Amino acid sequence: MHPRIKPLKSSYFLCGKAFTVKMPVGDNLAVLKAIRHAQPGDVLVVDAKGDEYRAIAGDFVVGMAKTLGISGIVVDGVIRDIDGVKKLNYPVFCRGTTVAASGKSGVGEINVPISCGGVAVHPGDIIVGDADGVVVVPAEKGEKILQKAQEKIKKDQLREESVSENKEEIIKYLDSMISKS
Repeated sequence: MHPRIKPLKSSYFLCGKAFTVKMPVGDNLAVLKAIRHAQPGDVLVVDAKGDEYRAIAGDFVVGMAKTLGISGIVVDGVIRDIDGVKKLNYPVFCRGTTVAASGKSGVGEINVPISCGGVAVHPGDIIVGDADGVVVVPAEKGEKILQKAQEKIKKDQLREESVSENKEEIIKYLDSMISKS
């Protein structure tokens, strides 16, 4: 997703299936519907059209999502009540914060394909977020990508262990990378 979508706290991590929300700018009733219908473990992924003026939620709404077992919230937009939300110690990833609330006129859709942070997200896609940002894994590619990720982690760990404090290994690694270019 767009690199501006970051966790409110760098320690936040989330992983779960996408429960999508498509909302018009300035109207968060669809977010409330999503909280009501999402299953424990789901991640709310909200297409707020990148709006940075009106929040999709504050501490009250985020608190309801947490209490109902939703794994976290990712929004291409902003939230409010930042101090209260941080006290909840609950993973929220967004573009930033604002003081302005949204209205509730009743338009919007839940569990439909959306675009969030410039990435297509379908209901059930796997959402992973950490201090670096958010990644969307299409549901049908989950197993294959998990296997590749585990292989990469293992390879990286071996490389880091061999290089970490050994000057000769560092030079060898640097030379091997430079020679590839």
